[in-house]
Amino acid sequence: MSASSAFNDDKGGSSSVGEPEYGHDPASGGIFSSDYKRHDDLKEMLDSNKDSLKLEAMKRIVAMIARGKNASDLFPAVVKNVACKNIEVKKLVYVYLVRYAEEQQDLALLSISTFQRGLKDPNQLIRASALRVLSSIRVTIIVPIMMLAIKEAASDMSPYVRKTAAHAIPKLYSLDPEQKDQLIEIIEKLLADKTTLVAGSVVMAFEEVCPERIDLIHKNYRKLCNLLIDVEEWGQVVIINMLTRYARTQFLNPNMNESLLEEGGDKTFYGSDEDEDEDEEEDKDKKAEAATLAKRKPYVMDPDHRLLLRNTKPLLQSRNAAVVMAVAQLYFHLAPKAEVGVIAKALVRLLRSHSEVQFVVLQNVATMSIKRRGMFEPYLKSFYIRSTDPTQIKVLKLEVLTNLANETNISTILREFQTYIKSMDKDFVAATIQAIGRCATNIGEVRDTCLNGLVQLLSNRDELVVAESVVVIKKLLQMQPEKHSDIIKHMAKLTDNIQVPMARASILWLIGEYCEHVPKIAPDVLRKMAKSFTNEDDIVKLQILNLAAKLYLTNSKQTKLLTQYVLNLAKYDQNYDIRDRARFIRQLIVPTEKCGALSKYAKKLFLALKPAPILESPFKDRDHFQLGSLSHLLNAKTGGYQELPDWPEAAPDPSVRNVEVPEWTKCSSREKRKEKKVEKPFYSDSEGESGPTESADSESDSVSGSEIGSGSGVSGLGSESEESEEGSESEEEDEEEKDKKKKKKELKKPVRESESEQSSEEEESKRERKSKPRKSASESESDEEEESESESSQSESEDSDSEVEVKKKKKAAESKPPSKPVKIESKKEKKEMSLLDLDDFEPAPSPQVTPINTFLSSSLATDLEGLSLSDSVLSPATIAPSSALKSYELLHRITGEGLSVEYCFSRQPFSPDANMVAVQMQFTNSATSDTKNLHMEDVKLHSGMRVKEFPEIELLPTGETSTAVMGIDFCDSTQAANFQLCTHTRKFFVSIQPLVGELMRPVFLTENEFKKEQGQLMGMNEITERLTLDIKCRNEHAIVQRVATAANLSRVPCGSDKECRFAGRTVTSGSLVLVTVATKEDGAAQLTVNCEKMVIGTMLVKDILLALTQ
Repeated sequence: MSASSAFNDDKGGSSSVGEPEYGHDPASGGIFSSDYKRHDDLKEMLDSNKDSLKLEAMKRIVAMIARGKNASDLFPAVVKNVACKNIEVKKLVYVYLVRYAEEQQDLALLSISTFQRGLKDPNQLIRASALRVLSSIRVTIIVPIMMLAIKEAASDMSPYVRKTAAHAIPKLYSLDPEQKDQLIEIIEKLLADKTTLVAGSVVMAFEEVCPERIDLIHKNYRKLCNLLIDVEEWGQVVIINMLTRYARTQFLNPNMNESLLEEGGDKTFYGSDEDEDEDEEEDKDKKAEAATLAKRKPYVMDPDHRLLLRNTKPLLQSRNAAVVMAVAQLYFHLAPKAEVGVIAKALVRLLRSHSEVQFVVLQNVATMSIKRRGMFEPYLKSFYIRSTDPTQIKVLKLEVLTNLANETNISTILREFQTYIKSMDKDFVAATIQAIGRCATNIGEVRDTCLNGLVQLLSNRDELVVAESVVVIKKLLQMQPEKHSDIIKHMAKLTDNIQVPMARASILWLIGEYCEHVPKIAPDVLRKMAKSFTNEDDIVKLQILNLAAKLYLTNSKQTKLLTQYVLNLAKYDQNYDIRDRARFIRQLIVPTEKCGALSKYAKKLFLALKPAPILESPFKDRDHFQLGSLSHLLNAKTGGYQELPDWPEAAPDPSVRNVEVPEWTKCSSREKRKEKKVEKPFYSDSEGESGPTESADSESDSVSGSEIGSGSGVSGLGSESEESEEGSESEEEDEEEKDKKKKKKELKKPVRESESEQSSEEEESKRERKSKPRKSASESESDEEEESESESSQSESEDSDSEVEVKKKKKAAESKPPSKPVKIESKKEKKEMSLLDLDDFEPAPSPQVTPINTFLSSSLATDLEGLSLSDSVLSPATIAPSSALKSYELLHRITGEGLSVEYCFSRQPFSPDANMVAVQMQFTNSATSDTKNLHMEDVKLHSGMRVKEFPEIELLPTGETSTAVMGIDFCDSTQAANFQLCTHTRKFFVSIQPLVGELMRPVFLTENEFKKEQGQLMGMNEITERLTLDIKCRNEHAIVQRVATAANLSRVPCGSDKECRFAGRTVTSGSLVLVTVATKEDGAAQLTVNCEKMVIGTMLVKDILLALTQ
């Protein structure tokens, strides 16, 4: 290292890696640095003969890559060292090559012989790295070499190299799909691999290359189930998702008999007592149904189906949220209804994780809670909304609470909703009002109470709350309009105050639809609307026309002239929809000689009874997508999504999964150890008191026979110490098992896990337990188990164990030393240490069914009447601007000879590179001929800027439109990115220039964090401007919307209603941007921007000033 430091000192560099290196950082040389001398010191170090210098240089280069700096110009100097004999240097060279092999393919090809030699290296890491680099070179000419390398690596002694071979398979398949058949052979070989390291990777390759080849899984099914607990986390996710689809094709639906009983069970059970009083025909029908039920065989679960459910259940305690989610979707799609309840507790635990995880989990819980409501009812309080939740999380929790609402808990839920309506987050308040409407439609007993509460909201000072209430009331009134004419009259008075178009339109529709209930008010409303007709929104104008037509048909004396006046105004309206509607209505309601036969039916057309709207959950039909998938999240089929197969009508042959096992593996020490251990329940037995699915679970366990003790690789819920104990195979245990192996050598036949075999194995294991002293678990294991038992004692239970095991557990608990409870107490203080330590995990005590009159109790009515808006309860999290994204013209269709291009900043993260701004481009071909090969060329950028090109559009037919997304790193500047847009015939010079507000990404801060950061960005980093707000921009909602349109920032909670705060970071450097708008009397306001980068702060102030004053 001394030589290295001397070399650095000579070059003007630094002797330590932690200090700035002048040789490779262009910014460190000041404004006079020249690019042509970049990395010269590193190149000389790489060309030196000393391994220490090369190692130092490679460490610095890899550190540069880790910091996100571009080191591609060093490729020729680095690739020469691929043949270096020093293993440490060679490893780092391969790390570099994996990163840049795709970009510098020609230079990488020159060293291909060295990579091939690397495949024969004695070091497994070098062999794997060489294969990884080789598969990263995306050139079709080397496909045969890659194929040969993958075949050799698939037979390698090292599991790590075989794992790398599995990773290389999808890369080769995407490069040349014609190699599919050969790759399937390699996948088949790797699927037979018995190591946990390879399992996840090869299943991933199987999913990418040949997911339809389900026959490859048959022989490996049981092995994958048994290995699952030891595979790395991301491998577990892939395997579980694949096995979910496999099980749907190979096993029968475990709930098919239940669905049959639901359809005809009542008739067959209770028909015998009532038959005497009914007709003979009905008797015959009932007997026929009873006969069909009797003929159908009772459902018996396939042992392999049970094996999958049993081996995945322990993974519900995984620390990885993706694994828990994968097991949850497997149980939801595959398990009997009685056993699905086990996943609820694990999913509720995930709600304590990051907001991103919460969002995905709540999406899935919302879907599950529609079909399996009872599963989540004990955890109702876990879905209560916190003031710190982001808006999207709040809305999803509202969705779940609404799905869980029933007659017993509706009063609690409505009181909770009453608090939410006082929130400052207006989008959330609107969603709450819609949720109250849905509860009212689903539960008739509280409909009037909800309606009265919503009517109270009509006098609220916030216009958006009033508008949303009007829309929901309109839907509720359609169910019983005759009872609520007072409410219709009250709403008619609101037309003078409410300005939101949708709310005005809803009121006019109600008055027109039920004009016979308000005969005196309706004509007067029409008179007022006729006055302001020209200034109304289009949706309101259409409803004014409808109101005029309905009043003309029911009360023509008072409204004839008014109707003609409105129709004449509409005749010359700018909107063609309104002009067409006016012509249509005039011909329909005003009879003339030329009128057709339709005018006779005008009343039937306009005044027909409309069915009341059904308010349904947006998650109702989402369960046809596999839960936990991206398609389910987006509610649209995405690329690469595999459909969840339907259950088969008849069970396929189970013998395809039988494998002839060699004698030496028929009884491994691992299985024997697992037989010795008493299987612990997933959650403690004390939970069984309140669990809603307890009895059903125990029944299903008895059906499945004595499979619990079978040697199928099932372990108890072991801690890390237990897993490590299982993983290490000691010689002593092997000796103990020799006798058993000798007995089994005589039996050479396919191993089939039938129930009888399992029960015999269980009896044998019980005898062994009696003869041998049971192993005591490690202290950490017992502590963890005690802790989880004590913490979850009041929670919902899972599958109950057999009585024998329960007794054994009780004895074990009695014999434990008394010093242990002290440890439990000390552990409870450190709450973050336990996975399942949740305050609100206690299920709600099973509520007693209360009589109907209590739902309409005066206390609940008064609670709901007090619904009013105050800013003190809940604060908003992040804001999503409701306004549409602004599009800019990139290429005019005249300039582009028929090709027009528009672009907008989508404000979504650009997945390939988080430091880039996502730019969405829309191509429209208005030419007479097709446009081909749309792509980018000759990109000209300012220093530091980067571009990720959009994928080439091969064909854009005439009249068609196509979209593509590209990424641009503007380097926190508003300088334009210039490039050529090329087709197969022409090239067009275009440029994209961003507004400063698009160079940011929103960031969530609490009020205290905001004030702390603002205090650190004072002085030159603070810019303050006074302004007078535009007349339309003097309420909080308008200010928030305009600032959010001008800049991609998120809202920060604020205690004062006279201040709006926003926060964000610049996309490239992550510099903090804080914006404060403080309003005063008479529209005066003060705008403050705090930003580390003064230039960005200055430009942002100008843009926001413009947005707020125009």
